[in-house]
Amino acid sequence: MIARFKDLCMDAADTRSLAGFWARILGGEVVDTGDGDFRVDPRPGGAGPESIWVNRVPEPRTGKTRVHLDLRLADADPAALLAAGARLVREPDAEISWWVLADPEGNQFCAFAPREGRRSGPFELVVDSADPTAQATWWAGVVGGRVKTSAEGHVSVVGAAGFPWDYWVFDPVSERKRVKNRVHWDVDLAGPDATALIAAGATLLREPGAEISWWVLADPEGNEFCAFAPRRPA
Repeated sequence: MIARFKDLCMDAADTRSLAGFWARILGGEVVDTGDGDFRVDPRPGGAGPESIWVNRVPEPRTGKTRVHLDLRLADADPAALLAAGARLVREPDAEISWWVLADPEGNQFCAFAPREGRRSGPFELVVDSADPTAQATWWAGVVGGRVKTSAEGHVSVVGAAGFPWDYWVFDPVSERKRVKNRVHWDVDLAGPDATALIAAGATLLREPGAEISWWVLADPEGNEFCAFAPRRPA
């Protein structure tokens, strides 16, 4: 294991508004980090890695992000999410049994009907992939766990270190990645730097410097992620 899952991050033009939206629909708490960014901490009983960082970026949104959350609804329909500010993109139909919604910054996410014995809220992280098996295998090599393929052909990583949700799914898509993802995840490194990650096949995009203290990397299909060195004891 080279690293462990740390948290999820979202780019935003209006960080306060986007953080407020996700806090409302997840029952979380908005934390102002004092630098223009915000963090949505999990609802009571949630895991630490369920935190979502909302980071201010200057560039406008272009294209579809290849990373999204799936939520399980508390009610029979997403009326509460729409009232909180979500936009309906697609309703259930002959092809899909869930709703596709978008948050105030245009990040799409899926909402599924309630399921007995399962709590409402986020239950899986989904990554569009040209080669789902290769992507899942690579990430399992980074964060541990095993690769599982469902009867329907969905490929996922099970048992990843630090992963807070039920499923980490890599879905097949025909289109290649074209623009920077507005949603990405971070990892905590097991070693002092990103050398092992780069040796495993990650691409280095940016090193720590005067402005940031972490590495910005990309996985084999170009999905950006940040890697943090182990925290030093106080």
